[in-house]
Amino acid sequence: MKRYGLVLRVRPEKEQEYRRYHEAVWPDILAIIRTANIRNYSIYLKDHYLFAYYEYTGDNFEADMARLAAEPKMREWWDVMEPMQDPVPTRKEGEWWAEMEEVFHTD
Repeated sequence: MKRYGLVLRVRPEKEQEYRRYHEAVWPDILAIIRTANIRNYSIYLKDHYLFAYYEYTGDNFEADMARLAAEPKMREWWDVMEPMQDPVPTRKEGEWWAEMEEVFHTD
């Protein structure tokens, strides 16, 4: 299992809409996330910054993420979400959510 932390901004004028969508995430999206071996997924919000945390339990992250991205319903969800979001300027090329470095963990 590998832990991931990611950061992104939500556009201030879209924050309430973003919250409404996440109060009732489409069931298909939840199923797709699960089939991609993502567990314990949370998104936190502070001052228009979103922090996402999840645990990856599979053995081929790239393949699972490619399969997730190929799902038409996931693409539809992202098409709704992306206009509400602003990627951080320091993200790596190809990232939307910027991956964060884990610097501490304890069980």
